[in-house]
Amino acid sequence: MSEDTPAGACWFEGVSRGDLDGAREAIETGSAESPADWPALAVETGFAADEDEYYALLREATTAAAREAVRERESADDRQLVHAVRAMDDAERVANELAERVAEWAGSRFEDAGTGVEYAREVAEADPAGPTDERLVALAARVADLADESEALRGYVERTAPEVAPNLSTLAGPVLAARLIALAGGLGALAKKPSGTVQVLGAEDALFAHLRGRGPSPKHGVIYVHEYVKGTRPDQRGSAARALAGKLSIAARVDYYSGDPKPELAAELDARIERIRGREA
Repeated sequence: MSEDTPAGACWFEGVSRGDLDGAREAIETGSAESPADWPALAVETGFAADEDEYYALLREATTAAAREAVRERESADDRQLVHAVRAMDDAERVANELAERVAEWAGSRFEDAGTGVEYAREVAEADPAGPTDERLVALAARVADLADESEALRGYVERTAPEVAPNLSTLAGPVLAARLIALAGGLGALAKKPSGTVQVLGAEDALFAHLRGRGPSPKHGVIYVHEYVKGTRPDQRGSAARALAGKLSIAARVDYYSGDPKPELAAELDARIERIRGREA
């Protein structure tokens, strides 16, 4: 190593060949005050036989670092919450779609056919009179199973969201908090978004249509389901959505960066919504 290169400046210093864990840690934590001819230094110190081998070793080390970072990110609690809420919504959607198919099919087989998941549960309990009815009853049973799984996943989300994002869950409710985290791509991503973006999460199609000049600007996205938006008069919903999104943004940042409970956020939001609802129409 040349005299101009400070000790510890090379990511490969002290890393044994083939030690991918050591290389990953060096790449993630190492730094240098200024650029240098790293391939030449690697050859000079005997880490690599030539420049081509240096780049091959660097590629192997950075790939290992990226793979481990992805593994750690995917195993994080907020990612598990994202998977759960998406699975919950998928199970509910498919159950409702198949329930329509069961109702249509049952209408050709039984008198007084009904609709919806609850009717599918009734069909699932029927005694099939032949092979056709067997398949219909089996399909109805799958609908019931999917609906049950959706409810079980909802219970998991309602228990887990307050652990992952306590302040966000307090303000939004566990399921809406989980949906916001999923739409943003994770709690960290949500914490870094401005409140204006949080306000329209879930309304991307309407937003893009507005940007193309084909529609009005959306006032809210998935946060519409919150009582503070849905339960506010239409002429004041935009203000309510902005107030809610502002506090949700703060809550997400607190949850991500510190995790400390901030009960004052809920009190401040309550007061703000009360003032908005108190305005004259």
